[in-house]
Amino acid sequence: MKERLQKILSARSICSRRKAEEYIEKGLVKVNGKVIKLGDKADPDIDKIEVDGKVVEDRAEMKYYLLNKAVGVEIRSVVPKSLKGIFPVGRLDKDSSGLLILTNDGVLAYRLTHPKFYHEKEYEVKTEKPVTDGVLKKLSSGMIILGKKTKPAKVRRLSGRTFSITLTEGRNRQIRRMCQKVGHPVKELKRVRIVTVKDNKLTEGEWREIGKAEVKKLLDAVLK
Repeated sequence: MKERLQKILSARSICSRRKAEEYIEKGLVKVNGKVIKLGDKADPDIDKIEVDGKVVEDRAEMKYYLLNKAVGVEIRSVVPKSLKGIFPVGRLDKDSSGLLILTNDGVLAYRLTHPKFYHEKEYEVKTEKPVTDGVLKKLSSGMIILGKKTKPAKVRRLSGRTFSITLTEGRNRQIRRMCQKVGHPVKELKRVRIVTVKDNKLTEGEWREIGKAEVKKLLDAVLK
C-alpha cells in the first residue's frame, strides 16, 4: 500500500516525520532511483527507497518486548539470555517494579529517554502514610530536586495512601525524591504505562513480545 514518504521513514525509525520532510526538501530521498518531492508516496514492500544514498531496509529486524520488572532486580540483568542484541530502554531502580521496554531499536530508545521529547510514563505510588490533597497538588505542580525544578506532572488519587503520577521526564529516583521532600516516603513504586504501552496482566518477572499494532501505535506517538 502506498504511503507518504515521511510516514514510511518515521514508521521504520529512520527519522522523525519533520526530519524526513527536511531530507525530502533537500533532495536526499529517492524512490526507484528518482528524487521525490514532498507529498509523494511509495509502497515500502515494492519500491526501493533510499535516503542520502542508503537503501531503507525493512525494519523487520527491529524487535520490541515488554517486561514487568520485579522488585529487587537490577536493570542491567533484566534482559533474558535468549534475546540477543536486545537492551532495556531507560531506568527503573532496583527497589521499583513495573514495565520496561526491551529492544534493539536505537532511535526509539533515544526518543523515549531524551528529556527534550516529553514522553509520558505513568507510575502507581504507595506511600508510608496517607497523602493529603495538598501534597498531591505539590507533586503535580513541580518542586526543586537535585537543584532543578521538576516539570508539572499529572497526579490522580487512587486511595488514601496510593496515587498515580505521570511524568514527562526521568531524573534519577525522581518520584522517591519528590515524595521524600513532601514528607511522604515511598513504600511501593510501580511503572504501569510507557507512552501508549501498558499491560496489567503481565506478572512480575514475565516478558512478552509487543504486538505489531502496539508497536505501530507507539512509534506513531514517539516519532511524530
